[in-house]
Amino acid sequence: MKGIEEMERETRMHYLLFYEVGEDYVSRRAEFRKAHLELAWKASARGELVLAGALKDPIDGALLLFRGDTPEVAEKFARADPYVTNGIVTRWHVREWTTVVGNQAELPLQPEEAPLGK
Repeated sequence: MKGIEEMERETRMHYLLFYEVGEDYVSRRAEFRKAHLELAWKASARGELVLAGALKDPIDGALLLFRGDTPEVAEKFARADPYVTNGIVTRWHVREWTTVVGNQAELPLQPEEAPLGK
């Protein structure tokens, strides 16, 4: 049986793209929304972008879930996103997310497969 580290090298992973937005995000996003959504739907059609949306109450950021071989898939999206290039997203960063439960988990792990004491 393969170890988790070996499986991680052989499979696509999930990456979370975190957006922090400026105070004027709500008032300015309409201007760039069509171009942003076009970029997002194209990434989704390629199988890269799984889910995306703004955080609510307060609207102070957004999360975008990507699937890829490296974090570059999410980083490339952010660098091209009109929300970023026009400054309404003030900061962004990408984190690898090890998904182990759910139909779309990249590394499904059943309870009987979990290592003891870890």
